[in-house]
Amino acid sequence: MNEQAKITAADLPALARNPANFIAGAWDNAESETFPVVNPATGETLAHLPKSSRETARRAIAAANAAQPAWAKVPLWNRAALCVKLADAIDANLEDLARILSMEQGKPLAQSMGEVGKAADGFRMNAELVKYMTGETIPGETPGRQVITRRFPRGVYAVITPWNFPVNIPTEYLAPAIATGNTVVWVPAPTTSLVAVAFMRVLAEGGLPEGLINLVLGEGATVGDEIVVNPGTQAIGFTGSAATGKRIAERGAGKPMMLELGGNGPMIVRADADLDKAAEAAAGGAFGNAGQICAATGRVLAHEDVATPLAEKIAELAKAQVVGDPMHQGTTMGPLNNAAVAAKVAEHVSEAIADGARVLAGGSALPDAGSGLFYAPTVLDGVTPEMRIAREETFGPVVPVIALGDDAELMRVAKDTEYGLSMSIFSKDLETAMAMSGELSAGIVNINEGTTYWEIHMPFGGGSGTKSGIGRIGGKHTLEAMTEIRMVSVPIPHFG
Repeated sequence: MNEQAKITAADLPALARNPANFIAGAWDNAESETFPVVNPATGETLAHLPKSSRETARRAIAAANAAQPAWAKVPLWNRAALCVKLADAIDANLEDLARILSMEQGKPLAQSMGEVGKAADGFRMNAELVKYMTGETIPGETPGRQVITRRFPRGVYAVITPWNFPVNIPTEYLAPAIATGNTVVWVPAPTTSLVAVAFMRVLAEGGLPEGLINLVLGEGATVGDEIVVNPGTQAIGFTGSAATGKRIAERGAGKPMMLELGGNGPMIVRADADLDKAAEAAAGGAFGNAGQICAATGRVLAHEDVATPLAEKIAELAKAQVVGDPMHQGTTMGPLNNAAVAAKVAEHVSEAIADGARVLAGGSALPDAGSGLFYAPTVLDGVTPEMRIAREETFGPVVPVIALGDDAELMRVAKDTEYGLSMSIFSKDLETAMAMSGELSAGIVNINEGTTYWEIHMPFGGGSGTKSGIGRIGGKHTLEAMTEIRMVSVPIPHFG
């Protein structure tokens, strides 16, 4: 583990200083209460941010409603041009945004640079795709009438985003909302609200018109709940835990929603699989971002003939991880983001060990680290399907390996889950792998690739009947979700 550098508020780039809400095109810091944002690598407080009230959230909703009708009438090509302009602004501030992200979230700086770069890509992608949002001309049964369909923005979007990808995930909602003529009230996760302020400042200084995106900082139970239940928001976008998603679905009932929730993605490894590739994919999906990914390698379901050598290969990759200061060039894994996540990871692992799982790598926190939030990359062998670590989302750098029999048992255990976000299959027999993929209830099934493989133009979301959410984000799918389709019938007079 490399040494931790002391980072204080004075080290923050200017973009993150003087944090405040952003409402109706102006910075607003009228709150009497604040909450701290802490560097998870060192435990040092970076800043105090306003803990907003419901009244502040209502002002933001009013600002979004005031701006939306005029923005919806702006020509589509102008809205697309703004998205390109905002992408350029993100690129121009990429390094500062990435530094703030790493200081506050804990992921290595190289990963933060990649995340911010993807945000710029997201704005550019939406600028292009929105130009091809078309309606239809449909034959009608009534003589002299023609039926067409048109797409219109839904109005004001309530957007609530998590801390694991605090720039990329907001972009997945903000960019298509702006491109399609909607406006937004955005509540970011408290533990990564500082980078949200910096990102908002980049967008504002990049030419964002007044009222299009309104940033409200504070607790989800207060301001998040307000933007969900308030009749001034017409639709909801949320990425986060299944439990919170369920509450949002109940509180916002009747509004269109995109809910991207949790996962416990199984990686199925058949006896004929390339074990080196499977091990690399499992490690990448479990140790990237310290395993704090909804599509992470939740469990490896391996044929009993290859389970032990596969687990050993993953363990070697776990031991090769460089855990430490996210700002250090050689770091490959930083700390967990907060104490609640760290406690859950420790609980899952200790309970599995008590139930008979064997530790091949890691297996404990790293107490010598300054913040107490570092956890060793962990591989557990001898895990059984009944263990809690195999059934719940751990959200940490842990790979549970479960040895199973034939394909039928691999499939039975893979499907025995409440989650259905992302799954993968490793096999040299593509015909069999394709057949297996058709039997899995998941939004994503990757063959000979890890559970985290996804690209921003692809659909991302949970399988039907699972706790992994509803709807799809990514590319044209978000644009379609953020618009409502309207049938318009018109008389077509006959000539002559």
